[in-house]
Amino acid sequence: MKSDSPQNPPKTFHVKSFGCQMNVYDGERMAEMLGAEGYVAAAEGADADLVVLNTCHIREKAAEKVYSDIGRLKRADGSRPTIAVAGCVAQAEGAEIARRAPSVDVVVGPQAYHRLPDLIARAAKGEKAVDLDMPAESKFGALPKRAGGQRPTAFLTVQEGCDKFCTYCVVPYTRGAEISRPFADLIAEARALVAGGVREITLLGQNVNAWDGEDEKGRAIGLDGLIRELAREDGLERIRYTTSHPNDMTEGLIAAHGEVDKLMPFLHLPVQAGSDRILAAMNRSHSVDSYLKVIERVRAARPDTAISGDFIVGFPGETEEDFQATLDIVRATNYAMAYSFKYSRRPGTPAATMGDQIDEAVMNDRLQRLQALLNEQQHAFNAATVGRTTRLLLERKGKLEGQLIGKSPWLQSVHVIAPGLKIGDMIDVRIVSAGANSVGAEALMEEVA
Repeated sequence: MKSDSPQNPPKTFHVKSFGCQMNVYDGERMAEMLGAEGYVAAAEGADADLVVLNTCHIREKAAEKVYSDIGRLKRADGSRPTIAVAGCVAQAEGAEIARRAPSVDVVVGPQAYHRLPDLIARAAKGEKAVDLDMPAESKFGALPKRAGGQRPTAFLTVQEGCDKFCTYCVVPYTRGAEISRPFADLIAEARALVAGGVREITLLGQNVNAWDGEDEKGRAIGLDGLIRELAREDGLERIRYTTSHPNDMTEGLIAAHGEVDKLMPFLHLPVQAGSDRILAAMNRSHSVDSYLKVIERVRAARPDTAISGDFIVGFPGETEEDFQATLDIVRATNYAMAYSFKYSRRPGTPAATMGDQIDEAVMNDRLQRLQALLNEQQHAFNAATVGRTTRLLLERKGKLEGQLIGKSPWLQSVHVIAPGLKIGDMIDVRIVSAGANSVGAEALMEEVA
């Protein structure tokens, strides 16, 4: 793109990301890349010249939502923007997208989005531009250098892909095999983010705790080593990581929870089910007992650690007894928060062809019972923090005058009236009230950073 004169204004874009935090990261990187090409972000609610739908394929409804959004992009005058479908739906359903949505100009998978500018240029010439390659070279080297944005928090993808092959999951087919980004690249990206005002970084990966690499001295390290190195960075106040696999929770990583002050006392560790029989059918490669022992060791390292998890109900062959075992592991773990879903049959996965698929009504009933217990635990966790004094990173404005919202170390949303303060400040607060999904706090104004 060239001139941004009134005669030739810059083209505008909008990136809409669905699904996981890694898609949020990818969406931000695509936006940075488009900015480097001369595009500018469209104003909120305004039409854009280019719309990128960055998609998720984990559940059927998420995939169907993409097609609905494509249909809604047609404008009142009959025109439409250039439409690019990126992400995991693009990778899994490239041919299907072309058949169902001929208005789509660009289809690009999650490992090839660094080629998006070239694909857009090809589409401008009338070509249906499709790139579902999983190139051997890393896409990260082709992306623009990171910079801090307008938020004090940022995601940093350190690992991609999955070798676990859970029988319900499309990730190994849409994201490819596990890869770890080089240590030096991650340190450089983190430093650029911190220099731009970021104070909290969340390390991302499909199996983030499977990350491994070599440090600047050539020593083999795991995720705990990377966390310890990042913790030395001045200006970086907080570190988180997600999503972890129980089998990759090493002793070093568990120890880091008790030894690295900047590593927040929060662990998202999906178990998916509480029945060993169902876990085996899912190919989860951990047992109920091994999962609970990991939780026990993490809490021994840092007793105030809040635990989060993921659950699937209605997996093929799940009996009421199996479901009761899931409720049992929830009670044994006592989650601060958790995500729960009905099993979604994904084409191409082994579970999709298993017998004894569970009736929708049964899945709905089980999900409601599970969520009632999880919601009860989340509310109880929030209530138990009332009276605590903690450090709060202010992230966004609230609805009330002078109200700001941040995240506690335990990833709770915290509302506080703090006139005169701004997003990015860190303050001490006392938690004074608890709701189902958030807590209220009062500012202790002696210290503002």
